[in-house]
Amino acid sequence: MPDLVPLRRALLSVSDKTGLVDLAQALTARGVELVSTGGSAKAIRDAGLDVRDVADLTGFPEMMDGRVKTLHPKVHGGLLALRDNPDHAASLETHAIGPIDLLVVNLYPFEETVASGADYATCIENIDIGGPAMLRSGAKNHSFVSVVTDPEDYAALLAELEANDGATSYAFRQRLALTVYSRTAAYDTAVSQWMTGALDETPRRRSVTGTLAQTLRYGENSHQSAAFYVDGSDRPGVATATQHQGKELSYNNINDTDAAFELVAEFDPSEGAACAIIKHANPCGVARGASLKDAYKAAFDCDRTSAFGGIVALNKPLDGATAEEIVEIFTEVVIAPGADDAAKDIFAKKKNLRLLTTDGLPDPRAASMTVRQVAGGYLYQDKDVGHVDLTDLKVVTKIKPTDAQMQDLLFAWKVAKHVKSNAIVYVKDGATVGVGAGQMSRVDSALIAAKKAERMAEALGLPEPLTKGSAVASDAFFPFADGLLEAAAAGASCVIQPGGSMRDDEVIAAADEAGLAMVLTGMRHFRH
Repeated sequence: MPDLVPLRRALLSVSDKTGLVDLAQALTARGVELVSTGGSAKAIRDAGLDVRDVADLTGFPEMMDGRVKTLHPKVHGGLLALRDNPDHAASLETHAIGPIDLLVVNLYPFEETVASGADYATCIENIDIGGPAMLRSGAKNHSFVSVVTDPEDYAALLAELEANDGATSYAFRQRLALTVYSRTAAYDTAVSQWMTGALDETPRRRSVTGTLAQTLRYGENSHQSAAFYVDGSDRPGVATATQHQGKELSYNNINDTDAAFELVAEFDPSEGAACAIIKHANPCGVARGASLKDAYKAAFDCDRTSAFGGIVALNKPLDGATAEEIVEIFTEVVIAPGADDAAKDIFAKKKNLRLLTTDGLPDPRAASMTVRQVAGGYLYQDKDVGHVDLTDLKVVTKIKPTDAQMQDLLFAWKVAKHVKSNAIVYVKDGATVGVGAGQMSRVDSALIAAKKAERMAEALGLPEPLTKGSAVASDAFFPFADGLLEAAAAGASCVIQPGGSMRDDEVIAAADEAGLAMVLTGMRHFRH
């Protein structure tokens, strides 16, 4: 097997014709014979270059609307033949098959077709068959064949040819082959995922795919390597945002920013401004306000200590007044559906503060999948898009919540959905006043949230914690009355929880005895 293989014949068949003519001109200048198909051949020929039709190479015309054109031994034989194998060489000569040294193929735009909302039949027609087959053949034989599937690699190919007098090195061909198999795997995964959704089936085998967006400095800790891949969807968020300033996002930044933006999107901007402050993927403050500034200040006052070095997400475009408040403390990232010039000018003075803007808010009810790796496998599930309205709530206590309490209960419920379990969230007047997250005991979550509220009351010079008269949400049912009673001891006046415990009657009786109003959702929001 040689290291350097000169290019004498190239087959070019691309859906994305970006850079095709420039590449063809550069190859022609090096004396490479060009073979091509359909629209690619036309583009090359229209540029005044000599190109041989693949039908002329195979002696077989394209047919069935182009479905069959490259699935032929004279194509795959030319790609798969081992040049240093005498039997392969004899077969090439016997069947008049010319070796193909360079294959340039990209695939029918299946992912783009699905994203456009095309119907089933149109999506099927955009599943490429010949392209992946050729790519796999050429990549398997990378000992002799260079295979390029991404237009962004054209420049690297030409640089390689320049460095090696018209040849490619084995190491270069290896890297190209890796790119090819990664691409064909991603393509097949996209088809599989689409069909899974279209048929509403649970397939026997599943895979995930993504395109490298960023090689990260490290992962959760400095000894862990990491990278950020995007799935090509247009959901507004950290993957599609524009970064206006600040250093590169870290693994933890990306994870926390996603959590923050998904949470703040629960609050419709047409119903008022909202702010969520996240630390280690949990909210340390969430609030609505008459303005973004008011919402930020109320969210900040829930837990000023934890907000330091946190992530701020807004449901409306950032303005100067809010930016002035945010820069008063160290903040890692701010993400919003936009930012005005005044806000950008204020943030520009804080070089390490990252500002991300998006084209909108993610739809909190849009269906998608979540994936988590476990030893030896993966867990797949539907994303938690569960939602309750006032009409879904069942009042189970003697005391009924007031209209104002109902609004705070629904607010608390939306926040609890985004808090690590066990989750307890106290809310008053459209703002969190205590958050207990990730505890093994629901009682401990209630105690921690109440304790945080006590400390903030002292820091703010308040006569009593804001948990007095608050609404409290529990992400899952109270298995015993003890957690509920801790919330009552903290001053909560009303409770929202799923219900469904074998001791619901005991918990309801305890709520009645404590003078609490309580509603059941019939839905839980575990978040592990």
